[in-house]
Amino acid sequence: MSAQLGLFATSSAAVDAVELVGEQDIVILNLSGGKDGLRAAAIARDAAREAGVEDRLWTVHASLGPMEWPACTADGVRYPSVGELAAEHSRLLGVPAERHLELRRSRGGVPYDLLTFIAERGDWPWLGRARFCTGDWKTKLIFGAFSQAARDFKKTHGRPARMLNVLGLRADESPDRRKRPPLIRTTDNSHRIVDEWLPAHAESTAFVKEWTDAGSWPHHWAYDSYPGAGDWLGTSRCSCSGCVFSSRRDLLLAVRRRPRLAALYAEVEYVRGVPFNPNTSMAALIEEAARPAAPDPGVVLDDDTPDFDALLAAVRTALANPPKRKPRPGTGPGTIPAPGAGCDGCSLAGQGLFAETADG
Repeated sequence: MSAQLGLFATSSAAVDAVELVGEQDIVILNLSGGKDGLRAAAIARDAAREAGVEDRLWTVHASLGPMEWPACTADGVRYPSVGELAAEHSRLLGVPAERHLELRRSRGGVPYDLLTFIAERGDWPWLGRARFCTGDWKTKLIFGAFSQAARDFKKTHGRPARMLNVLGLRADESPDRRKRPPLIRTTDNSHRIVDEWLPAHAESTAFVKEWTDAGSWPHHWAYDSYPGAGDWLGTSRCSCSGCVFSSRRDLLLAVRRRPRLAALYAEVEYVRGVPFNPNTSMAALIEEAARPAAPDPGVVLDDDTPDFDALLAAVRTALANPPKRKPRPGTGPGTIPAPGAGCDGCSLAGQGLFAETADG
């Protein structure tokens, strides 16, 4: 396998999972709390068991803080956040707690969240422009978390550590992911050799849902129409709540389920003059979400937590300063409505868009 791989991509048909996993020194299972990361991790776990290297498995959750789907309580039952569910998935996969990492970017000893960076920068991570959300807030964090292990391995064994980075990306999620090779070498230096593997790349969404239910694996409440419903009629993807790459329905659902977060997104795009998405603005989504035809949220979160309040304060501090990146004229869907001048004459201010004080 190593001789074949080199620095080139390999098709899914050419991958012998047991051989691939068996020749690694460290196998990193990325768990987002979603169904796809779990499915990919389970495939890699099974291969590790067959190869006799299950003790080389690590699980990682790269947290986006309050921008992720949080925990919620419905009918007296508490449903976990994506971070909590990722830890539970790790446990169910048989990975010891000491080999599960939850990583979150920080600055000056306090959490440094993506929306704060966006507010400072004055731009959003549109595809094809600057997809810093996955690079700086996930990939680099995970890469850094294993740097010391790579150095220690090199010192002990006199060779680079072989690492396998397992991701839950699938071909039918988007045209971009369809083009992504299931196996590719991403790093090859004196301390580590890293291969990226997408073991569930060829599997359909329907299959992954059926596999999840058949194995009684817990899935996140945001996937359902109502927490605990188990019907998969909620959001289609369990990424950050208001991902700029989400479908319109998912975005409308997120706006209705997390109005306080949506309002903060809208505030950032209004102050910076750059829309949240190249095809729409968060202000327009808030207006559309208020219409009768918008998806039923099932549950509405108040986001009244110290973590969210800290995000709100950090974002507003950032917005009080000039953006670090020059605005790009002529991008996006057009003029962003000002407070009180929503689409179709609807008042965004009436929805409390900018009503909160900096201290929450």
